[in-house]
Amino acid sequence: MSTLADHGRELVPRPERTPDALRAALAVVAPGRLEEMQATKDEAFAKAVEWQSLSPVQSWVLLWARDIEIARRPERSSRLEQARSTLEDADPAVSRQALHELTAVLDEAMKAVRG
Repeated sequence: MSTLADHGRELVPRPERTPDALRAALAVVAPGRLEEMQATKDEAFAKAVEWQSLSPVQSWVLLWARDIEIARRPERSSRLEQARSTLEDADPAVSRQALHELTAVLDEAMKAVRG
């Protein structure tokens, strides 16, 4: 995987926006988050039943597609981690730049998955 990261390529193809495809991709790019994914999926499905609406499930799919979009691209993932690491910097200018970069990465990923 490091060779792929060195060249800035995708670690896995963009998965379809289905729970099974997202889970399979996450198992490759961020296996440590599988329990989190399952917990949030359970919450989304419970809310969908309670609210009698698919919107919680649709939101869950979109948010995980976004997170996987970031994780499957090492350059984007690196940018996100760098921004997160400086969000609470003592220098307000550094914090603002980190917030700007964090927002940019999330927006780029969301735009990519919405196609």
